[in-house]
Amino acid sequence: MTNHSMEFIMAGRRQRRRRWILVTSLLAVLACLLCCAMLLLGNTIYPIQDVIRALSGEQIKGVSFAVSTIRLPRMLAGLFAGFAFGVAGFTFQTMLRNPLANPNVIGITSGSSAAAVFCIVILHANGAVVSLAAVIAGLATVLFIYVLSRGKVFSIGRLILIGIGIQAMLDAVISYLLLVSSEKDVPSALRWLTGSLNGSQLQELPPLVITVIICSPIVIMLSKHLIILELGEQTASSLGVDTDKTRIALIVSSVCMVAIATATTGPIAFVSFLAGPIAKRLVGAGSSNALPAGLVGVNLVLAADLIGQFAFEYRFPVGIITGLLGAPYLIFLLIRMNRKGEL
Repeated sequence: MTNHSMEFIMAGRRQRRRRWILVTSLLAVLACLLCCAMLLLGNTIYPIQDVIRALSGEQIKGVSFAVSTIRLPRMLAGLFAGFAFGVAGFTFQTMLRNPLANPNVIGITSGSSAAAVFCIVILHANGAVVSLAAVIAGLATVLFIYVLSRGKVFSIGRLILIGIGIQAMLDAVISYLLLVSSEKDVPSALRWLTGSLNGSQLQELPPLVITVIICSPIVIMLSKHLIILELGEQTASSLGVDTDKTRIALIVSSVCMVAIATATTGPIAFVSFLAGPIAKRLVGAGSSNALPAGLVGVNLVLAADLIGQFAFEYRFPVGIITGLLGAPYLIFLLIRMNRKGEL
C-alpha cells in the first residue's frame, strides 16, 4: 500500500471522526434543550431561575411541587427510557444485520409488557416486582424466539417472522388480561399498550437509571465488535472477535435495558425502530453509532412527549406520537425489502 493510499485512508478516518463528534455533540445539545423545555413548560410556564431554585431544594409556592413532583420525574423517565430504547434497537438491528430486527418488531417489548400487565391486573403488584417480571419475560421471549428460529441453519429472516408471530400472540394475551381485569386496574394497565410518561414518579426510576448506567457502557464499549459482527460470523471470528461471548453480552445488556424501560414507561412505540437508522443517516456508515442512537432515542421521546402535550387540543401519550411517526416508515421499509426479496 502506497503512502498516498495510507494518507487517503487516514484522511477518511479523521473526517468520519469529526463528523461523529459534531453530530453526537449536536444531539446531546438538543437533548439538553428538550430536557430544559420539559422542566419549563406546562400549564404554567415558570421562569428558568425559579426552576433552578426549585431543583436546588428551595421551596417556592407552586413551582417546587410542579417541577420536582411532576416535571422532573417525567423528564428523567423520558431521558433514560429513550436512551435505553435507542441503544437497544441499534444493537439488535446491527447485530442481526436487518432493520426489522428490533425489540418492537420481534416481540421483546410485548413479552415485557405482557408480564407487566399480568403483575398489575392479576397480582396487583407494582414497583420492583413489575420491573423484575418484565426483565425475566423479556429474556425468556428472546430465548424462546431464538430456539424456534434455529432450525438446521440459523436464519435472521425466520427469527423476524417468528418474532412478529410471537408479538401478535403476546398482544392477544394482553388484550385478554385487560378484558378480565377489574375497572380500577385498566387505566394502569393501558399504560403498557401505548407508552406514556404520565404519572412518572421519582421512586420508580432507580431501576431504570441504574440499568442504563450499567448496561449502556457495556454496549458502547462492545460497539466496535458490533460493527465487525455486521460483517458476518466467519469474518468476525477470523478478526479475533469472540462472537458468542460478545453476542450474549450485547443481547443481555440490551434486553435488560428494554425490559426495565418498558416496565417504567410502557413500550413507547417505534423508538428502538427509528433511532438506529436516523443515527446512521446522520453520522454515516463505518462509525460506532450506539451513543448517537441512544441520543436520537432521547430526542424522539422528549420531543414526542412535548408534541403530545402541547401541539393538539387534547393531550396524547408519547407512544401515540411516536407510533404516528414510526408506522409509515415501517410500511415503507417492508415494501422496499419485499421488492428486494429480503423477506
